[in-house]
Amino acid sequence: MIQPPKDLPLDSILPEEPLLLMGAGPVPVSNRVAMANSVVINHLGETMDKVIERVRLMSQYVFQTSSPHVLGVAGPGSAAMEMAITNLVWPGRKVLSINNGFFSGRLAEMSRRSGGEVDEISLEVGQSADPDAIEILLKERQYDVLTIVQGETSCTVWNRPLAEITKLARRYGVFSVVDAVCTLSTMPLEMDEWQVDVVITGGQKGLASIPGVSLIAFSEHVWPEIMGRTAPMPHWCLDVKLAQQFWEEKGYHYTAPVSGILALHEALRQVCQETLPLRFERHATCSVALQHAIEAMGMSLFVQPHSRLNSVVGITVPDGVDANQVLKTMSSLYKVEISGSFGLNLVRIGQMGEQSRAHNLFRTLHALGMSMKSAGAHIDLPAGMAELERMLDTRESLTA
Repeated sequence: MIQPPKDLPLDSILPEEPLLLMGAGPVPVSNRVAMANSVVINHLGETMDKVIERVRLMSQYVFQTSSPHVLGVAGPGSAAMEMAITNLVWPGRKVLSINNGFFSGRLAEMSRRSGGEVDEISLEVGQSADPDAIEILLKERQYDVLTIVQGETSCTVWNRPLAEITKLARRYGVFSVVDAVCTLSTMPLEMDEWQVDVVITGGQKGLASIPGVSLIAFSEHVWPEIMGRTAPMPHWCLDVKLAQQFWEEKGYHYTAPVSGILALHEALRQVCQETLPLRFERHATCSVALQHAIEAMGMSLFVQPHSRLNSVVGITVPDGVDANQVLKTMSSLYKVEISGSFGLNLVRIGQMGEQSRAHNLFRTLHALGMSMKSAGAHIDLPAGMAELERMLDTRESLTA
């Protein structure tokens, strides 16, 4: 008989002092979100019906859409990606995929796996999409779907002309799928005004909820295409027609992740209480202050300002410095965790949700500076700290 393993309680595995999560996600959550995530209720009861109704209503505000077709996904942001792709792409469908990096490339890969004929625009590292180049391709070939990220987390690029690109897609009869996992609620995205057909997001980044429960919104324009699909659907859990039974018709699809949905409810409620304009301003203020402080310290940012993503800040690692050593020192000595990258010589600091608070910025910048110095970088940490304080000095009400 196989014997049970040696007892190892969770508190003996976790660090004695919780790490401050300042990477590219997950992000810290508020006490109300954490508390909601500890509650379990009946996934088909009247209470859950009320929660789902509120989640959809608040999501419409966050997505800036009047479309009622907002669904939750029991899975990470990548599951929401896959729901979007597998319901719109099947053998013979033509897909134009704009690739800025790791996650936009994932959308292209999912499209290929679903049988789509994919034309991929692979941009130079650090570059955002060019609407003129995209329109040339839209004129040359009749595509069915266009995929693009608003913010490429992997290399911290912002596709600034997103609205222009999605409107182009609509003009040429192409359905647009936008990944807003790290950007939704941290910067403007107006689904209806920009004529976006599908927007996907995860809970654990801009919304400052827990990982594992995601959201996807479909426009009224694309909905008939999905409802009228006759091609076989390879996924059961990710079938929009089945998911609609739970999210719109109070029926059964599968056992919903009730605790995660309750956490998402509280995260959305906090976004609505803060309001999007104030939330955008808080995120921009904190991120720009951090960027200025990093440069004042003598380090370089990876992306030029025009295409720079505020939600995740990419910092070029100085020559001769081991990025892994920096990350390890920050985590073990200063109890601050930031992110490495996907093969690029940079480290990344998140500026999403609860990360965008003044006290978190000061602690993170100090940990980064001291760890960089320990790894051999020549930096001016006092100058960076002074610049951060100067940049935030007039905006205390937004960052407190």
